Amino acid sequence: MPGRQTCLPCQNAAKGRNILESRPPLPPFSRETAIEKIRLAEDAWNSRDPARIVLAYSPDTRWRNRVDFPQGRAQAQALLERKWRRELDYRLIKELWAHDGHRIAVRFAYEWHDDAGQWYRSYGNENWAFAENGLMTHRHASINDLPIREDERKFFWPLGRRPDGHPGLSEMGL
Repeated sequence: MPGRQTCLPCQNAAKGRNILESRPPLPPFSRETAIEKIRLAEDAWNSRDPARIVLAYSPDTRWRNRVDFPQGRAQAQALLERKWRRELDYRLIKELWAHDGHRIAVRFAYEWHDDAGQWYRSYGNENWAFAENGLMTHRHASINDLPIREDERKFFWPLGRRPDGHPGLSEMGL
């Protein structure tokens, strides 16, 4: 039809591209959807699969992680690959701190050991900002590593997703 315009997503889908990535739950976040978003992120990070994890972030995502400032999915993925070459037997718990509209603040703790066998419990906070499609555009993380003895460990589930019913940080007094 003359004058008929095809929507951009339809044009790109016809070319074999899908520019409409979506990662529910979508903002604005309620308490319940913020908690759901956090658990999905925790599950992804506990997979230790950088290629899977970065799909929850916008292609132009901007991070601050300790002293690193990756920009874009490729740099974020490279950071995660380096992270898990160093942080072995990684187990993570995240918990809601606050949320408002398109932002979520999280506190977290994770346990890991280095290649010399020294265990650590890392504590931190993350501030997240999201696009309308639910992809994370900004991730600001502050992390402190506490050396612990192996008998001080608290996270013992098999590697991967934290089991349903496993206590969270508040229930564990962390």
